[in-house]
Amino acid sequence: MGEKTMQLRRFSDPREFLQYAEAFLMEREAEHNLILGLTNTLIHDPEVYPQFYLAVIEDAENITLAAIRTPPHNLIISHVAHLDALTVLANDVQSAYGILTGVIATVPIGKTFADLWQGMTRQPYRLNMRERIYQLSHVNPVIGIPGTFRVATPDDRLLLIQWFAAFRQEAMGVVDNSDVPQLVDRYFVSETRKIYLWEHDGEVVSMAGRGGPTPNGIRIGPVYTPPEFRKKGYASACVAALSQLQLDTGRKFCFLYTDLSNPTSNHIYQEIGYEPICDVDEYRFDAPVN
Repeated sequence: MGEKTMQLRRFSDPREFLQYAEAFLMEREAEHNLILGLTNTLIHDPEVYPQFYLAVIEDAENITLAAIRTPPHNLIISHVAHLDALTVLANDVQSAYGILTGVIATVPIGKTFADLWQGMTRQPYRLNMRERIYQLSHVNPVIGIPGTFRVATPDDRLLLIQWFAAFRQEAMGVVDNSDVPQLVDRYFVSETRKIYLWEHDGEVVSMAGRGGPTPNGIRIGPVYTPPEFRKKGYASACVAALSQLQLDTGRKFCFLYTDLSNPTSNHIYQEIGYEPICDVDEYRFDAPVN
């Protein structure tokens, strides 16, 4: 199918976008959990992302691509039925933003788009993270880890601010954490996003969050355990308990992203019952080179 037959449709209403693209996205619900979850946030918590980009590309018969961006964050691209659609997308994104901070897409779509974008904008790219999407439908219980599982409350706010900042610096290299207090506070008022804790002997030792619901599932994350409490099974117990809670409340699936450079986390999630679905690359774009 040639590029000339492709048509891009942009949406200013996330509800209209979801209605239009949901059937396409649901063909690969786990793979598209981030797009589905962010769209849910745009609908139900619009103050979180006041600006957004939502688009689909279609040929004469079907949607071939969907994309979302919540500036200043990365562009996220769905499964792509025809690679020609990436050129159409890149042209529209360039007209909307000029430059991008990065792109997230499955292998090899991310690299294909990054090459295309670099050629168009002279923004050099680098692979920032290789990730894997997992899906769980049944929890293998984690036995023998001391402690209790509970939802975080505003009394935990100061600890969560410290842990979120540490998590973002360790996992994503984020140095400016000035927005973390506001981010943490949203978890206490959001209907879809919550933080849960594992507590042992009166001390909080691990946290796991959930958010970004899809029609049949929900995304687990962030997951963080301070270095002094690692290798004790606390994260496994916390994630297993949180995942079971989601299934008990009617979700069919839980999804999560792992960093492929961390074999430990990939192993423990599989032991809990998470099964690999697909690999995702995150590319970062630097300033244009003249």
